[in-house]
Amino acid sequence: MEKNKQIVDALLAWYPEHARDLPWRKDRNPYHVWLSEIMLQQTRVEAVKEYYKRFLKELPTIEDLAVVEEDRLLKLWEGLGYYNRARNLKKAAMTVVDELDGQFPDTYEGILALAGIGDYTAGAIGSICFDLQTPAVDGNVLRVYTRLMEDASNIDKQSTKKQIREQLAEVYPKGHCGMLTQALMELGATVCVPNGAPKCDVCPLQELCMARQHDSWQQYPVRDEKKSRRIEEKTVLVLQCDNRIAVRKRPKKGLLSGMWEFPNVEGRLTEQQAADIATKWKAAPEHLKMNYSYTHIFSHVEWHMTAYYLTCRTMCEEFQWVTIDEMEADVAMPSAFRPFVQVLKESK
Repeated sequence: MEKNKQIVDALLAWYPEHARDLPWRKDRNPYHVWLSEIMLQQTRVEAVKEYYKRFLKELPTIEDLAVVEEDRLLKLWEGLGYYNRARNLKKAAMTVVDELDGQFPDTYEGILALAGIGDYTAGAIGSICFDLQTPAVDGNVLRVYTRLMEDASNIDKQSTKKQIREQLAEVYPKGHCGMLTQALMELGATVCVPNGAPKCDVCPLQELCMARQHDSWQQYPVRDEKKSRRIEEKTVLVLQCDNRIAVRKRPKKGLLSGMWEFPNVEGRLTEQQAADIATKWKAAPEHLKMNYSYTHIFSHVEWHMTAYYLTCRTMCEEFQWVTIDEMEADVAMPSAFRPFVQVLKESK
Protein backbone atom coordinates (compact mmCIF):
# COMPACT_ATOMS: atom_id res chain seq x y z
CA MET A 1 0.00 0.00 0.00
CA GLU A 2 2.83 2.41 0.89
CA LYS A 3 4.54 1.73 -2.43
CA ASN A 4 1.29 2.42 -4.28
CA LYS A 5 1.02 5.75 -2.47
CA GLN A 6 4.58 6.64 -3.54
CA ILE A 7 3.70 5.72 -7.13
CA VAL A 8 0.67 8.02 -7.05
CA ASP A 9 2.61 10.97 -5.63
CA ALA A 10 5.39 10.61 -8.21
CA LEU A 11 2.96 10.37 -11.12
CA LEU A 12 0.92 13.39 -10.03
CA ALA A 13 4.10 15.45 -9.82
CA TRP A 14 5.35 14.21 -13.21
CA TYR A 15 2.23 14.40 -15.36
CA PRO A 16 1.55 18.16 -15.64
CA GLU A 17 4.97 18.80 -17.17
CA HIS A 18 5.07 15.77 -19.46
CA ALA A 19 1.51 15.32 -20.74
CA ARG A 20 1.14 15.46 -24.51
CA ASP A 21 -1.06 18.22 -25.90
CA LEU A 22 -4.00 16.17 -27.21
CA PRO A 23 -7.32 17.62 -28.44
CA TRP A 24 -9.47 15.53 -26.07
CA ARG A 25 -7.58 16.83 -23.04
CA LYS A 26 -8.84 20.39 -23.51
CA ASP A 27 -11.83 19.85 -21.20
CA ARG A 28 -13.64 17.22 -19.13
CA ASN A 29 -16.79 17.10 -21.26
CA PRO A 30 -17.98 13.46 -20.99
CA TYR A 31 -18.93 13.35 -24.68
CA HIS A 32 -15.42 14.39 -25.70
CA VAL A 33 -13.65 12.00 -23.32
CA TRP A 34 -16.00 9.13 -24.23
CA LEU A 35 -15.54 9.68 -27.96
CA SER A 36 -11.76 9.82 -27.67
CA GLU A 37 -11.57 6.67 -25.55
CA ILE A 38 -13.69 4.70 -28.01
CA MET A 39 -11.66 5.97 -30.98
CA LEU A 40 -8.37 5.14 -29.22
CA GLN A 41 -9.31 1.48 -28.76
CA GLN A 42 -7.14 -0.50 -31.21
CA THR A 43 -5.98 2.75 -32.88
CA ARG A 44 -2.84 4.89 -32.58
CA VAL A 45 -3.08 8.37 -31.05
CA GLU A 46 -1.68 10.13 -34.12
CA ALA A 47 -4.25 8.45 -36.35
CA VAL A 48 -7.12 9.44 -34.06
CA LYS A 49 -6.42 13.18 -33.81
CA GLU A 50 -7.90 14.23 -37.16
CA TYR A 51 -10.78 11.76 -36.92
CA TYR A 52 -11.69 13.19 -33.52
CA LYS A 53 -11.67 16.78 -34.77
CA ARG A 54 -13.63 15.95 -37.92
CA PHE A 55 -16.19 13.89 -36.01
CA LEU A 56 -16.90 16.65 -33.49
CA LYS A 57 -17.06 19.29 -36.21
CA GLU A 58 -19.93 17.41 -37.84
CA LEU A 59 -21.50 15.97 -34.67
CA PRO A 60 -20.68 18.50 -31.93
CA THR A 61 -23.20 17.19 -29.37
CA ILE A 62 -24.54 13.87 -28.12
CA GLU A 63 -27.89 14.92 -29.56
CA ASP A 64 -26.31 15.20 -33.02
CA LEU A 65 -24.75 11.76 -32.64
CA ALA A 66 -28.07 10.25 -31.57
CA VAL A 67 -29.84 11.27 -34.80
CA VAL A 68 -27.08 10.87 -37.42
CA GLU A 69 -27.84 8.43 -40.25
CA GLU A 70 -25.80 5.23 -39.98
CA ASP A 71 -24.26 5.60 -43.46
CA ARG A 72 -23.00 9.06 -42.54
CA LEU A 73 -21.75 7.84 -39.17
CA LEU A 74 -19.77 5.04 -40.81
CA LYS A 75 -18.36 7.46 -43.38
CA LEU A 76 -17.04 9.63 -40.53
CA TRP A 77 -15.52 6.48 -39.00
CA GLU A 78 -14.10 5.22 -42.30
CA GLY A 79 -10.55 3.97 -41.85
CA LEU A 80 -10.67 3.61 -38.07
CA GLY A 81 -11.91 0.02 -38.25
CA TYR A 82 -13.88 -1.96 -35.67
CA TYR A 83 -17.04 -0.28 -36.93
CA ASN A 84 -19.29 -1.61 -34.20
CA ARG A 85 -17.57 0.94 -31.98
CA ALA A 86 -19.30 3.66 -34.00
CA ARG A 87 -22.65 1.88 -33.97
CA ASN A 88 -22.47 1.48 -30.21
CA LEU A 89 -21.62 5.18 -29.83
CA LYS A 90 -24.85 6.06 -31.60
CA LYS A 91 -26.82 3.48 -29.62
CA ALA A 92 -25.47 4.86 -26.33
CA ALA A 93 -26.14 8.44 -27.45
CA MET A 94 -29.75 7.50 -28.16
CA THR A 95 -30.01 6.09 -24.63
CA VAL A 96 -28.63 9.31 -23.14
CA VAL A 97 -31.00 11.48 -25.18
CA ASP A 98 -34.15 9.34 -25.04
CA GLU A 99 -33.92 7.81 -21.56
CA LEU A 100 -31.67 10.12 -19.53
CA ASP A 101 -32.96 13.52 -20.68
CA GLY A 102 -29.68 14.25 -22.43
CA GLN A 103 -27.66 13.99 -19.21
CA PHE A 104 -24.59 11.75 -19.43
CA PRO A 105 -24.56 9.42 -16.39
CA ASP A 106 -22.17 10.46 -13.62
CA THR A 107 -21.83 7.14 -11.79
CA TYR A 108 -19.60 4.22 -12.72
CA GLU A 109 -22.59 1.86 -12.91
CA GLY A 110 -24.55 4.29 -15.06
CA ILE A 111 -21.65 4.80 -17.48
CA LEU A 112 -20.97 1.06 -17.65
CA ALA A 113 -24.60 0.40 -18.60
CA LEU A 114 -24.24 2.29 -21.90
CA ALA A 115 -23.71 0.31 -25.10
CA GLY A 116 -20.10 -0.35 -26.05
CA ILE A 117 -18.64 0.74 -22.70
CA GLY A 118 -16.66 -1.74 -20.62
CA ASP A 119 -14.77 -1.52 -17.33
CA TYR A 120 -11.81 0.39 -18.78
CA THR A 121 -13.83 3.05 -20.61
CA ALA A 122 -16.23 3.50 -17.68
CA GLY A 123 -13.22 3.93 -15.39
CA ALA A 124 -11.64 6.50 -17.69
CA ILE A 125 -14.82 8.58 -18.10
CA GLY A 126 -15.72 8.29 -14.42
CA SER A 127 -12.32 9.40 -13.14
CA ILE A 128 -11.51 12.05 -15.77
CA CYS A 129 -14.95 13.67 -16.00
CA PHE A 130 -16.45 13.12 -12.57
CA ASP A 131 -13.42 12.55 -10.29
CA LEU A 132 -14.63 9.05 -9.39
CA GLN A 133 -12.17 6.65 -7.79
CA THR A 134 -12.47 4.32 -10.77
CA PRO A 135 -9.13 3.30 -12.31
CA ALA A 136 -8.98 2.76 -16.06
CA VAL A 137 -6.91 -0.38 -16.51
CA ASP A 138 -5.85 -0.87 -20.14
CA GLY A 139 -2.79 -2.42 -21.76
CA ASN A 140 -0.61 0.57 -20.91
CA VAL A 141 -1.56 0.50 -17.24
CA LEU A 142 -1.21 -3.27 -16.99
CA ARG A 143 2.28 -3.11 -18.50
CA VAL A 144 3.37 -0.33 -16.13
CA TYR A 145 1.91 -2.00 -13.06
CA THR A 146 3.20 -5.53 -13.70
CA ARG A 147 6.72 -4.21 -14.32
CA LEU A 148 6.64 -2.02 -11.22
CA MET A 149 5.59 -4.97 -9.07
CA GLU A 150 7.21 -7.80 -11.05
CA ASP A 151 3.73 -9.28 -11.14
CA ALA A 152 3.65 -12.46 -13.24
CA SER A 153 -0.15 -12.71 -13.31
CA ASN A 154 -1.58 -13.25 -16.78
CA ILE A 155 -3.00 -9.87 -17.87
CA ASP A 156 -5.33 -11.51 -20.40
CA LYS A 157 -7.36 -12.88 -17.50
CA GLN A 158 -10.22 -10.75 -16.21
CA SER A 159 -9.29 -11.71 -12.65
CA THR A 160 -5.89 -10.03 -13.07
CA LYS A 161 -7.40 -6.82 -14.43
CA LYS A 162 -9.95 -6.81 -11.60
CA GLN A 163 -7.28 -7.31 -8.95
CA ILE A 164 -5.07 -4.50 -10.29
CA ARG A 165 -8.08 -2.20 -10.65
CA GLU A 166 -9.01 -2.83 -7.01
CA GLN A 167 -5.46 -2.24 -5.79
CA LEU A 168 -5.24 1.07 -7.64
CA ALA A 169 -8.70 2.17 -6.48
CA GLU A 170 -7.50 2.00 -2.88
CA VAL A 171 -4.98 4.79 -3.51
CA TYR A 172 -6.87 6.89 -6.07
CA PRO A 173 -6.69 10.41 -4.61
CA LYS A 174 -10.00 12.27 -4.43
CA GLY A 175 -9.63 15.52 -6.32
CA HIS A 176 -6.93 14.11 -8.62
CA CYS A 177 -8.53 10.94 -9.96
CA GLY A 178 -8.61 12.11 -13.57
CA MET A 179 -4.99 13.24 -13.48
CA LEU A 180 -3.85 9.89 -12.10
CA THR A 181 -5.74 7.98 -14.77
CA GLN A 182 -4.17 10.07 -17.51
CA ALA A 183 -0.71 9.94 -15.90
CA LEU A 184 -0.77 6.13 -15.86
CA MET A 185 -1.90 6.07 -19.50
CA GLU A 186 0.74 8.62 -20.48
CA LEU A 187 3.55 6.77 -18.76
CA GLY A 188 2.64 3.56 -20.57
CA ALA A 189 2.30 5.27 -23.93
CA THR A 190 5.47 7.38 -23.85
CA VAL A 191 7.92 5.94 -21.30
CA CYS A 192 7.11 2.31 -20.42
CA VAL A 193 6.35 1.74 -24.08
CA PRO A 194 4.66 -1.29 -25.67
CA ASN A 195 7.30 -1.88 -28.35
CA GLY A 196 10.98 -1.89 -27.49
CA ALA A 197 12.86 -1.12 -24.32
CA PRO A 198 11.29 1.15 -21.70
CA LYS A 199 12.85 4.59 -21.25
CA CYS A 200 13.80 3.96 -17.64
CA ASP A 201 16.24 6.88 -17.48
CA VAL A 202 13.37 9.39 -17.77
CA CYS A 203 10.77 7.44 -15.79
CA PRO A 204 9.48 9.13 -12.62
CA LEU A 205 9.02 5.67 -11.07
CA GLN A 206 12.50 4.29 -11.78
CA GLU A 207 13.44 4.04 -8.10
CA LEU A 208 10.23 2.14 -7.32
CA CYS A 209 10.29 -0.27 -10.25
CA MET A 210 11.20 -3.89 -9.50
CA ALA A 211 11.67 -4.78 -13.17
CA ARG A 212 14.23 -1.98 -13.53
CA GLN A 213 16.09 -3.05 -10.42
CA HIS A 214 16.35 -6.63 -11.68
CA ASP A 215 16.54 -5.82 -15.42
CA SER A 216 13.54 -8.09 -15.96
CA TRP A 217 11.26 -5.78 -17.97
CA GLN A 218 11.16 -8.18 -20.93
CA GLN A 219 9.36 -10.75 -18.78
CA TYR A 220 6.38 -8.46 -18.16
CA PRO A 221 3.52 -8.34 -18.77
CA VAL A 222 2.69 -12.05 -18.98
CA ARG A 223 0.12 -12.82 -21.70
CA ASP A 224 -1.50 -15.75 -23.44
CA GLU A 225 0.38 -17.07 -26.44
CA LYS A 226 -0.94 -15.45 -29.61
CA LYS A 227 -2.88 -17.68 -31.96
CA SER A 228 -1.87 -17.65 -35.62
CA ARG A 229 -4.25 -15.79 -37.93
CA ARG A 230 -6.43 -17.66 -40.40
CA ILE A 231 -5.64 -16.86 -44.06
CA GLU A 232 -8.43 -16.33 -46.57
CA GLU A 233 -8.01 -15.78 -50.31
CA LYS A 234 -10.40 -13.31 -51.96
CA THR A 235 -10.87 -12.06 -55.50
CA VAL A 236 -12.15 -8.48 -55.80
CA LEU A 237 -13.81 -7.22 -58.99
CA VAL A 238 -13.57 -3.48 -59.56
CA LEU A 239 -16.19 -3.03 -62.28
CA GLN A 240 -16.29 0.29 -64.20
CA CYS A 241 -18.97 1.46 -66.60
CA ASP A 242 -19.30 5.04 -67.91
CA ASN A 243 -17.09 6.45 -65.12
CA ARG A 244 -19.12 4.66 -62.46
CA ILE A 245 -17.92 1.87 -60.21
CA ALA A 246 -19.91 -1.05 -58.80
CA VAL A 247 -20.26 -1.26 -55.01
CA ARG A 248 -22.51 -3.22 -52.71
CA LYS A 249 -23.29 -3.49 -49.02
CA ARG A 250 -22.01 -6.36 -46.94
CA PRO A 251 -24.46 -8.47 -44.88
CA LYS A 252 -25.77 -6.99 -41.63
CA LYS A 253 -23.99 -9.63 -39.57
CA GLY A 254 -20.39 -10.75 -39.51
CA LEU A 255 -17.07 -9.08 -40.27
CA LEU A 256 -17.42 -5.48 -41.59
CA SER A 257 -21.20 -5.87 -41.32
CA GLY A 258 -23.25 -3.28 -43.18
CA MET A 259 -20.21 -1.64 -44.80
CA TRP A 260 -19.78 -0.95 -48.50
CA GLU A 261 -17.39 -3.05 -50.57
CA PHE A 262 -16.39 -3.86 -54.11
CA PRO A 263 -17.99 -7.10 -55.34
CA ASN A 264 -15.79 -10.03 -54.36
CA VAL A 265 -15.78 -13.80 -54.12
CA GLU A 266 -13.94 -16.38 -52.06
CA GLY A 267 -10.76 -17.88 -53.51
CA ARG A 268 -8.12 -16.65 -55.92
CA LEU A 269 -9.51 -16.56 -59.46
CA THR A 270 -7.71 -16.26 -62.75
CA GLU A 271 -8.39 -13.33 -65.08
CA GLN A 272 -10.74 -15.48 -67.15
CA GLN A 273 -12.61 -16.76 -64.10
CA ALA A 274 -13.06 -13.19 -62.87
CA ALA A 275 -14.46 -12.16 -66.28
CA ASP A 276 -16.81 -15.16 -66.18
CA ILE A 277 -18.13 -14.08 -62.77
CA ALA A 278 -18.73 -10.54 -64.07
CA THR A 279 -20.59 -12.02 -67.05
CA LYS A 280 -22.70 -14.11 -64.69
CA TRP A 281 -23.58 -10.89 -62.84
CA LYS A 282 -24.71 -9.46 -66.24
CA ALA A 283 -22.08 -6.68 -66.15
CA ALA A 284 -20.87 -7.56 -69.71
CA PRO A 285 -17.12 -7.17 -69.12
CA GLU A 286 -15.09 -5.79 -72.03
CA HIS A 287 -11.51 -5.19 -71.03
CA LEU A 288 -9.13 -5.92 -68.16
CA LYS A 289 -7.39 -2.65 -67.30
CA MET A 290 -5.09 -4.05 -64.63
CA ASN A 291 -4.86 -6.21 -61.55
CA TYR A 292 -3.60 -5.41 -58.08
CA SER A 293 -2.89 -7.52 -54.99
CA TYR A 294 -3.11 -6.50 -51.34
CA THR A 295 -3.06 -8.24 -47.95
CA HIS A 296 -5.27 -6.87 -45.19
CA ILE A 297 -4.66 -8.02 -41.63
CA PHE A 298 -7.44 -8.22 -39.07
CA SER A 299 -6.83 -9.35 -35.50
CA HIS A 300 -7.79 -12.97 -36.23
CA VAL A 301 -7.68 -13.33 -40.02
CA GLU A 302 -5.67 -12.21 -43.05
CA TRP A 303 -7.33 -11.45 -46.36
CA HIS A 304 -5.03 -12.10 -49.31
CA MET A 305 -6.83 -10.10 -51.98
CA THR A 306 -6.40 -10.00 -55.75
CA ALA A 307 -8.36 -7.31 -57.60
CA TYR A 308 -9.22 -7.25 -61.30
CA TYR A 309 -10.18 -3.88 -62.79
CA LEU A 310 -12.68 -4.54 -65.56
CA THR A 311 -14.45 -2.10 -67.87
CA CYS A 312 -18.03 -3.17 -68.52
CA ARG A 313 -20.85 -2.32 -70.92
CA THR A 314 -23.71 -2.74 -68.46
CA MET A 315 -24.50 -1.30 -65.04
CA CYS A 316 -26.22 -4.42 -63.79
CA GLU A 317 -28.92 -4.11 -61.13
CA GLU A 318 -27.02 -6.32 -58.72
CA PHE A 319 -24.92 -3.37 -57.56
CA GLN A 320 -24.97 0.34 -56.83
CA TRP A 321 -22.93 2.33 -59.36
CA VAL A 322 -21.18 5.45 -58.08
CA THR A 323 -18.56 7.91 -59.28
CA ILE A 324 -15.24 8.19 -57.50
CA ASP A 325 -16.32 11.59 -56.13
CA GLU A 326 -19.52 10.07 -54.75
CA MET A 327 -17.52 7.22 -53.28
CA GLU A 328 -15.17 9.61 -51.51
CA ALA A 329 -17.99 11.80 -50.19
CA ASP A 330 -20.68 9.32 -49.19
CA VAL A 331 -19.64 5.66 -49.36
CA ALA A 332 -18.08 4.25 -46.18
CA MET A 333 -15.45 1.88 -47.55
CA PRO A 334 -13.50 -0.07 -44.90
CA SER A 335 -9.71 -0.12 -44.87
CA ALA A 336 -9.65 -3.59 -46.42
CA PHE A 337 -10.92 -2.08 -49.67
CA ARG A 338 -9.42 1.41 -49.52
CA PRO A 339 -6.20 0.50 -51.38
CA PHE A 340 -8.28 -0.48 -54.40
CA VAL A 341 -9.95 2.94 -54.30
CA GLN A 342 -6.54 4.60 -54.27
CA VAL A 343 -5.45 2.61 -57.34
CA LEU A 344 -8.63 3.75 -59.08
CA LYS A 345 -7.89 7.40 -58.30
CA GLU A 346 -4.31 7.12 -59.48
CA SER A 347 -5.36 5.49 -62.75
CA LYS A 348 -7.85 8.21 -63.71
